[in-house]
Amino acid sequence: MTEKEYNECVNQYADNVYRFILKNLKHAANAEDVVQSAFQALWEQRAEVQAATAKSLLFTIAYRKMIDHIRRHKRVVYEESMTSYEKGAEQRVPHLKEVLNQALERLDETKRSLVLLKDYEGYSYGEIGTITGLSASQVKVYLHRARLQLKEYLVKIENII
Repeated sequence: MTEKEYNECVNQYADNVYRFILKNLKHAANAEDVVQSAFQALWEQRAEVQAATAKSLLFTIAYRKMIDHIRRHKRVVYEESMTSYEKGAEQRVPHLKEVLNQALERLDETKRSLVLLKDYEGYSYGEIGTITGLSASQVKVYLHRARLQLKEYLVKIENII
């Protein structure tokens, strides 16, 4: 990969990688650090990287850096969602985006990453397997389970109202 191809890669994929990492980490500064270190790793490997495979490799590096970051900082915070009835607060109708984000937050990090890679970024099962280190069949199984969890959460009336 040439310097020009690397710069094109940065321009083309930086927003997608940042969005993917931010959705998982939910902390902008940490997401920026992970994305920056992923691009740095890609820069260091640019001599061995082909431009055609740069996107997949970049997401693989970013995913692994994100997992390392999570393991290092152990920043898993579980927040039990309470309905407005339990809180005694006024009822309000949440926006669809808020409900979807709450549903995604309930998934573990692997399932959330798979859903984001498949449904938000549009990767194939094989590409996701390459990025995450799972086989294509494992990706399909985990995605199916994640979607069942999402469906279970989203169809409950108290989560929508």
